[in-house]
Amino acid sequence: MSILRAQKVEMVAEIKDRFENSESTIFLDYRGLDVATVTKLRRQCREAGVEMKVIKNTLARIAADELGLSEINSQLVGTTAAFYGLEDPVAPAKVIEDFLKETRLNLQIKGGIVNGKVVEAEAVKNLAKLPDREVLLAQVLGTMVAPLTGFYSVLQGNTRNLVYALDALKNQKEEVAG
Repeated sequence: MSILRAQKVEMVAEIKDRFENSESTIFLDYRGLDVATVTKLRRQCREAGVEMKVIKNTLARIAADELGLSEINSQLVGTTAAFYGLEDPVAPAKVIEDFLKETRLNLQIKGGIVNGKVVEAEAVKNLAKLPDREVLLAQVLGTMVAPLTGFYSVLQGNTRNLVYALDALKNQKEEVAG
């Protein structure tokens, strides 16, 4: 096996590992970006816990085929950068959308893999619109606590009304006695 072939096999294994172990992988056509802009994008990725790698489409297609994700092959054309969300599946989509809004560049989101399923570009854009993980957890927690809070308020209201009624009865008896 030649050195070049061995390197390619190693690269396919690395891409396959990234596809398997990332919460999400988003593909972007980065054609037309200069070095300074790519550096800025990479910095934003690092801050968000996202890893950006320029990948070779043919090697990525081989890795996708080995994982049974061959429907992604149609997205792997042209210049392709892969954004790996190692912990948060929404983070890569948010970073890309924020970057595109900030720079007003007309780069094409190709699609990606989210939780082991192939998604189209439109799904990635919808994913970017989701609130942050902490906000979603707070919303879920608020929804879970709301019935208990309402029940507590109802119970407290009955107790309060009983106290008002007893106080009014006491005042009435004082007036009658006094």
